[in-house]
Amino acid sequence: MALPLMSKRKLHAAFILLVQILQVCNGFYLPGSYMHTYSTGDEIYAKVNSLTSIETELPFSYYSLPYCQPMGGIKKSAENLGELLMGDQIDNSPYRFRMNMNETVFLCTTPPLNEEQVKLLKQRTRDMYQVNMVLDNLPAMRFTNQNGVKIQWTGYPIGYNPENSNDDYFINHLRFRVLIHEYEGVGVEIIGTGEEGMGVISEAENKKGLGYEIVGFEVVPCSVKYDPDKMAKIHMYDNITSVSCPHELDKSQVIKEQERVSFTYEVEFVKSDIRWPSRWDAYLKMEGDRVHWFSILNSLMVIFFLAGIVFVIFLRTVRRDLTRYEELDKEAQAQMNEELSGWKLVVGDVFREPSNSKLLCVMVGDGVQITGMAVVTIVFAALGFMSPASRGMLLTGMILLYLFLGIAAGYIGVRMWRTIKGSSEGWRSVSWSIACFFPGIVFVILTFLNFILWGSKSTGAIPISLYFLLLSLWFCISVPLTLLGGLLGTRAEPIQFPVRTNQIPREIPSRKYPSWLLVLGAGTLPFGTLFIELFFILSSIWLGRFYYVFGFLLIVLTLLVVVCAEVSVVLTYMHLCVEDWMWWWKAFYASGSVSLYVFLYSINYLVFDLQSLSGPISATLYIGYSLIMAIAIMLSTGTIGLLTSFYFVHYLFSSVKID
Repeated sequence: MALPLMSKRKLHAAFILLVQILQVCNGFYLPGSYMHTYSTGDEIYAKVNSLTSIETELPFSYYSLPYCQPMGGIKKSAENLGELLMGDQIDNSPYRFRMNMNETVFLCTTPPLNEEQVKLLKQRTRDMYQVNMVLDNLPAMRFTNQNGVKIQWTGYPIGYNPENSNDDYFINHLRFRVLIHEYEGVGVEIIGTGEEGMGVISEAENKKGLGYEIVGFEVVPCSVKYDPDKMAKIHMYDNITSVSCPHELDKSQVIKEQERVSFTYEVEFVKSDIRWPSRWDAYLKMEGDRVHWFSILNSLMVIFFLAGIVFVIFLRTVRRDLTRYEELDKEAQAQMNEELSGWKLVVGDVFREPSNSKLLCVMVGDGVQITGMAVVTIVFAALGFMSPASRGMLLTGMILLYLFLGIAAGYIGVRMWRTIKGSSEGWRSVSWSIACFFPGIVFVILTFLNFILWGSKSTGAIPISLYFLLLSLWFCISVPLTLLGGLLGTRAEPIQFPVRTNQIPREIPSRKYPSWLLVLGAGTLPFGTLFIELFFILSSIWLGRFYYVFGFLLIVLTLLVVVCAEVSVVLTYMHLCVEDWMWWWKAFYASGSVSLYVFLYSINYLVFDLQSLSGPISATLYIGYSLIMAIAIMLSTGTIGLLTSFYFVHYLFSSVKID
């Protein structure tokens, strides 16, 4: 009787524990920052991010222009690794909001603009720079009408240059519309730190809370000409009469020397039915769902076509040949060997060590690291863990994942090295090369681009302190883990080849066309799977749009992996059929050649879709970042193709009985 009683107690305890866990999970909100509730009259200060432009792609500090500064001075917000690498510089601002209190407020009047300030303002205005303001972690949203279509933007322009005027005009009056949702319910207990952090929200018993949540932040920019002498008598945060946005240019604030610019703003609080968890929906609306589904269906057609070819290879060609080969006695096999043609003739050379085998193992190791990083990041993003509310979280997560996946890169690379060489000799050199090959390429490109950004005095330049931090992460985390993975690879059982390799290499018959043409052509099939999603990704990066359709991206990534594997297997079999036993590098580049088309498409996007991008500096930055992306895609897709082809060839020749 004691045993059932003990089991019941354990079940009861487990049930209570499960209920407690579910209670905590019920209060946990992902993604994004935790909820803030404000009472009427509570002061909330907006923050400002770097000035950005889709024409130059060079971010600059907000206070590089003559804007009003906060009373307590400029203070930078704490930024994570991803924000720093993206060029974000979040500062406090003098824009103060008092919850649920509509008002029109004066900020300041600048001293007379000098020649340098006027020149800089005109340059930034004509380069279409935007001010990026943030309130309660929500970016300011602006709406415009173009040809009868309502278009949504984040941020507002510094100024504007009318078509029928040679003058530039400064935006100095902002009309804010803050959407709030009235919160009434049990008290909220928040466990967590940091404005952008994630927190556990638990319900406190018998506590009623009243307040407002900010669920929207809209802005209408205006240019208003004020009398500087009259405005000089007003102090910061004094209320003034409401201002209407003028349509006449003579009533707007022109940018010219000796002008004193007065800054004002008005705020209107509007109650909304939007709830706090849904407040990012307006920013994450992604048009073109049908285009995404068309891309996926197109990729499925390619997959089924290639799967049919692989099916034919296995069931009709390979299986038939193997069955015939295994049914013969030894004398008939010897006679048949003299008459054989195709892949069966290269049985003594198919596992011969490829040229530059160390480089191949290094690229495969880095490819495993990049692929693992991409898969885990996209899966977590698709599940909602990588919210744009947490700026820089996506890039920070990718870097940390890449660092810790060094152990997998070292293991796979060294194990392949041991399989090809037959011994572990030289594994340390392979591990060091894996740890330094791709990061070294990225480091060289980023250093070159960083010198350009430093010369432009852009906030996108990586600070020296961050350089040392990245180098520390590289050599203190990634390198040791890669060496540890390499050590584990030496202790793992090497993959045994099913056939012996002849001492003398077999001569490869000449062909009418070079094999690299077929390898380059094979890359078009994976590119067909990828290119539509690539357009949306490039648009989000270079046109300042949010990309949050990670569910589609996860599907496309899965299809891309399948297509790369199938393309590489088909091409490897085709090369073996023409007695070409040098399949290792061809299998890698059969799927890896998609990177060439990705890079060419990026150049096409620069020429035809980024026509607003101006200047050699901006174009150099774009090409540099596109080159990093193309190299990463080459290593990732090439690794998928090579490993799949290796197991295909291993399976194929393990079925052949050879003395």
